[in-house]
Amino acid sequence: MSFIATPQFMHFPEALPLQGGASIQDYTLAYETYGTLNAERSNAVLVCHALNASHHVAGVYEGQPKSEGWWDNMIGPGKPVDTNRFFVIGVNNLGSCFGSTGPMHTHPGTGSVYGADFPVVTVEDWVDAQARLLDRLGITQLAAVMGGSLGGMQALSWTIQYPERMRHAVVVASAPNLTAENIAFNEVARRAIVTDPDFHGGHFYAHGVVPKRGLRIARMIGHITYLSDDVMNEKFGRQLRDGLEPKYSTQDIEFQIESYLRHQGDKFSDYFDANTYLLITRALDYFDPALRHGGSLTRALAAVRARYLLVSFSTDWRFAPARSREIVKALLDNHRDVAYAEIDAPHGHDAFLLEDARYMAVVRSYFDNIAKELV
Repeated sequence: MSFIATPQFMHFPEALPLQGGASIQDYTLAYETYGTLNAERSNAVLVCHALNASHHVAGVYEGQPKSEGWWDNMIGPGKPVDTNRFFVIGVNNLGSCFGSTGPMHTHPGTGSVYGADFPVVTVEDWVDAQARLLDRLGITQLAAVMGGSLGGMQALSWTIQYPERMRHAVVVASAPNLTAENIAFNEVARRAIVTDPDFHGGHFYAHGVVPKRGLRIARMIGHITYLSDDVMNEKFGRQLRDGLEPKYSTQDIEFQIESYLRHQGDKFSDYFDANTYLLITRALDYFDPALRHGGSLTRALAAVRARYLLVSFSTDWRFAPARSREIVKALLDNHRDVAYAEIDAPHGHDAFLLEDARYMAVVRSYFDNIAKELV
């Protein structure tokens, strides 16, 4: 059974300096908390979200039975991250379209919607904003910071930017930076959006339109990279959508996989903001903590104090296991405490969101050990 979740909002009037040289002020962060903060304030777990997720990590909204949080199978009473023992915090990142200040909101200095004028944000900027929220909540040190995919990059960055502020980092299906292939996928998706006639240079709100065609294509491209070839073949194969005979058409939907991708694209274009998509994929591209250390991830992680759990999945070709092993090696080079699990799962990158008994058991065992430190 899922519990009732309640969104909360915190306003920050002071300016937040951004890595790109700009700053943002009078911004709001949306967040949710689950469980109870103990008297020592030592049982807090920060969960960082991936590209199209939000602060709604677990539970359901009152009166909305199908509103489960995106990691509801992982977090809650009696679940691997047990909210009977931990105080879990989910934060919606700046620039998102799910409650925190983003391109759809009004610029306090101009009175106009930000649109394309919203400043570029990075993983490091998100971590700085999250740290400010924790300050407001009176949490000086986290029991753990946790995330999958882009959320895992934030967890990694937390251990570099604020090495004394967490005891553990749980990084799932992630990487220390994007490969050229991954940047290429992001760029094709962005081109689909910015070349949509309804994009209007990012100021489409003023025109009363949404670049849905570009968003649909961007989502279809992304969704292909989240699944493995095995899963797509098992679910769809070469099945035709209608009947047993092809229509011999270049424009009709012929195959089941085409129908599925178009359905995913249609859904996405109804709820996601185009400027947010550009911002978040660019933040993915820019993340590279080794860059300031001559390309050495070992040197980038030299100041890390947190103990680590890293999890990867065998069929994840977007963030392949080899990328997690790069982080493991850099941590071991620095004589850090690190556990690593490579799960042989067929689901591709999306495996980090799915129910896999081995994966769940690894995370449960790790958090059981963290809980023992709280006694």
